[in-house]
Amino acid sequence: MWYGIITGQNYFANNKDIVTQYDGLAVGAPSSGLIAEMFLQNIEHLHLAHLTHEHKIIYYWRYVDDIILIFDSNHTNIQEILDDFNALHPKLHFTAEAERDHTISYLDISIHRTPTSIKTSIYRKPTFTDTIIPHTSNHPSQHKYAAVKFLFNRLNSYTLQQEEYRQELNTVHNILHGNSLPITPQHPPIHTPRHKQITQAPKKKWAIFTYVGKETSYITNVLRKTDLKITFRNKNTIGHLLTHTNPAPNKFSLSGVYKLTCPDCNKVYVGQTGRPFITRYNEHKVAFRNNSHSSKFARHLYEEAHSFGPIENIMQVIHYRRKGPHLNTNEKFTSTQNSLQITT
Repeated sequence: MWYGIITGQNYFANNKDIVTQYDGLAVGAPSSGLIAEMFLQNIEHLHLAHLTHEHKIIYYWRYVDDIILIFDSNHTNIQEILDDFNALHPKLHFTAEAERDHTISYLDISIHRTPTSIKTSIYRKPTFTDTIIPHTSNHPSQHKYAAVKFLFNRLNSYTLQQEEYRQELNTVHNILHGNSLPITPQHPPIHTPRHKQITQAPKKKWAIFTYVGKETSYITNVLRKTDLKITFRNKNTIGHLLTHTNPAPNKFSLSGVYKLTCPDCNKVYVGQTGRPFITRYNEHKVAFRNNSHSSKFARHLYEEAHSFGPIENIMQVIHYRRKGPHLNTNEKFTSTQNSLQITT
């Protein structure tokens, strides 16, 4: 029942529209990864034994959606494997990448096949950049050195030959140097054992602080002497920078100085209003329909038998105020109120 409830609520917001997703799983939903893994494991349970036996696959390993296969090319055809995998389900589409020059990349490692053994090295995509959180950025030191810890842990956890280890260590030092992070004996390579005994530790309370600079560290250092655990967060994130918390207002809902242009002869009327522009536009439109003398712009259109266009085409906002119902009388404008100008 819970599966039907979760998969039946695939909807999201696109601009101001609510869109229903009828196929697949909702991107970003916490349950999507779990359901996708359950689906793939069920496919493997039903078909993997038959496929590996039929195609004489020596080794099969999958991590999320990346699969590595080891087989003898003298007895196995990669295209036939690909065709059978793509026939498992109409919504699954597999692509194959064969080794080149006895090398293939899988996840973040490169596997090099030699006549007598297999060597591994760290793999980075061609689009890789050496940018991590710079040492000069306004982030807590725990965030800055998290990437450093990851780089050294990976270096010391993977089984690398001496030459590959030396090259990767040199790459890590270049990354640290490029981000102004110190490389000194006081910051040796950090290594976390892959297997360590887990002991039951007493639960501690956590407090989250928004990091604003060194002042935050001074305050939290006082709390570290207690049983309270401290963690930091930073508002300088991509999601925060790209999210508009206050959408831009409709310019025609504001007030200020505007310009109306006759769509037929390009004569211009410049006016000033303390009410929304859309309200003033509708007043000119009503005056045009009723042949009223309350609007010079409407009277010009009526006398010359010219057309009255939509607000997007004939009204241009010259100056507006974001707040307040009335205009500031101290502001100076280059245009005069209620004047009809002729442009050539």
